[in-house]
Amino acid sequence: MRALRPFASPSCALLVLLCLSLVGCSSQPRHDPGEIAPQRSAATVGSDDLGELSVIDQYDPFEGLNRLLYRFNAWFDEAVFLPLVRVYDFVLPDPVQDGVHNFVRNVEDIGTLINSVLQLKGRASLDTAGRLLINTTVGVLGVFDPASEMGITRHDEDFGQTLGRYGVGPGPYLVLPILGPSSLRDGTGILADTLSFNELDPLYFDSNDDIWRWGYPAAAALETRDRLSFRYFETGSPFEYELLRLLYLEKRKLEIAR
Repeated sequence: MRALRPFASPSCALLVLLCLSLVGCSSQPRHDPGEIAPQRSAATVGSDDLGELSVIDQYDPFEGLNRLLYRFNAWFDEAVFLPLVRVYDFVLPDPVQDGVHNFVRNVEDIGTLINSVLQLKGRASLDTAGRLLINTTVGVLGVFDPASEMGITRHDEDFGQTLGRYGVGPGPYLVLPILGPSSLRDGTGILADTLSFNELDPLYFDSNDDIWRWGYPAAAALETRDRLSFRYFETGSPFEYELLRLLYLEKRKLEIAR
């Protein structure tokens, strides 16, 4: 599950970070053209798969607290997040939502560029720099995505992946309030990404614009959650907590290894 991008205020960051922390699907989400849908999800993994997935290192010393936070996050998602998402989906037509989606991804590419350079990934750095240049100019601040139409690959990197690239292990598994599944390493990465974003993002630097400070994180959170069809306690498995923990750890392992 993806750890999200940093934003101007911690409270807004929490909302946005939840979105990228969700995995799986109970119905089919919208996918961007050219993106490959995940082959496995929490909804398709059954109890017979636990033996296969148990090879993944799962260090969960705070399981009792994590399960409490998992239930809190389920309540928050159902009572707060999803109702707001339904309003967002009702008010904005699909073309406008697509523009918001493209804009959010363009802003996220700033963090990807930083972490690609830190990991010495030359191709990813060049691709991401090219995408930022083209989409920010020709694509009108990223509202449109001509870079994808030109065949420039989009990469996804964060500081948790950067730490893992240099040998830092995940540490204890954590369920963060509102943010969702994480680990000590990835939680540290979230903090670092947030701080670097606030310092380096040219749209935010030295800006006191409340629309940007509050509007962008809220829009990013709603847009991202709208495109994910995961629903708590609807996977059909009595081992949902275990399955999501396993899938999260496996996903992060693969992201760091690529």
